[in-house]
Amino acid sequence: MSGSRAETAVLYRCRTPTDRLCACGRVARALRAAGYDVEERRVPWRRRERDDVDALMGQRVVPVVVLGREAICDSRRILEHLRFRAGD
Repeated sequence: MSGSRAETAVLYRCRTPTDRLCACGRVARALRAAGYDVEERRVPWRRRERDDVDALMGQRVVPVVVLGREAICDSRRILEHLRFRAGD
């Protein structure tokens, strides 16, 4: 990613109020450190109420990040993807 433009990332995450206690927060910190503008969408605590995540991914677990036209779930996969993109 070039330093002259900030790409927007949409992060579907839990309602934990800090970025230090959960995998969703770890992803949020990594996105900001990589220079992304992060639009956070807090989802309900109960998985059965996460219809928007289910429609996007076919599952109801967060974190999920949308980068451009690509949606990625699982914090480890997201962090790996960010490291890969940083190598470009």
